[in-house]
Amino acid sequence: MSPASIKICGISTPETLAACIGARAEWVGFNFFPPSPRFLTSEKAAGLAAQAEGAIRRAGVFVDAEDAFIAKAVAAGRLDAVQLHGHESPERTAQVRGRFGLPVWKVLSVSGAEDVARAAAYHEVADFLLFDAKTPKGQLPGGIGLAFDWSLLAAYRGPLAWGLAGGLTPANVAEAVRRTRAGLVDTSSGVERAPGIKDVDKIAAFCKAARNA
Repeated sequence: MSPASIKICGISTPETLAACIGARAEWVGFNFFPPSPRFLTSEKAAGLAAQAEGAIRRAGVFVDAEDAFIAKAVAAGRLDAVQLHGHESPERTAQVRGRFGLPVWKVLSVSGAEDVARAAAYHEVADFLLFDAKTPKGQLPGGIGLAFDWSLLAAYRGPLAWGLAGGLTPANVAEAVRRTRAGLVDTSSGVERAPGIKDVDKIAAFCKAARNA
C-alpha cells in the first residue's frame, strides 16, 4: 500500500505554510469561509500562493459560496482544486466544476452508513470525495476535532479517489490510514495549539506519522 497523500487544512501564515512544505505534505487548504477562525482574505491568500507556487498544491475550502466569491479566491490563491464543504447538491457541484475547470472535491459529512451511501450521487459530478465527521448542530463545519466511526467506510466502493478527515491527529493518523486505506488524510484542528493557530511541530509529527503508516 502506497502512503496516503497529506493535506494540512486551514493554513494562514508563511511559517506554517513553510512547515507543510518542509514536512512534504502534498496539499494545503486555504479556508475561504468567513465565519471560520481559519478564514483567509484574498490578499493573504495571494501572498501564501506566491510562497507555495511549485512547492505544494492548494485546495480552496468553500461553504455554499457563490460563483463570484469562488472566482476571486481561485485567482488569488492560484488554486489547484475547489473543495465544497457545505450543502452543495450534485447539481451545484457539477456547476462549479464546469464553471472553473478545476478538480472539485466534495466533502461528505458522516455519522452513519446512510451518509456514506450519499457518495453515489456525486460520482459523476466530483473529482474527489472527502469523508469528514458530521458537525453537531450550531457549530461551524469542519475543524472541530471530531472523528466518526471509520468502519463505516469498510464497505464503500466507488469510482472516485477519496480521503479521510475528522479528528485526525499525529497520534491516530497512522491507525486511520491502516484501517481505512484512505488515499488522502486531511487535518486541521489536529495540528493546532488553539483554534486557527497551527503548530509547526504538530504539522511535522502528523506528516511523519502518516508517511510511516
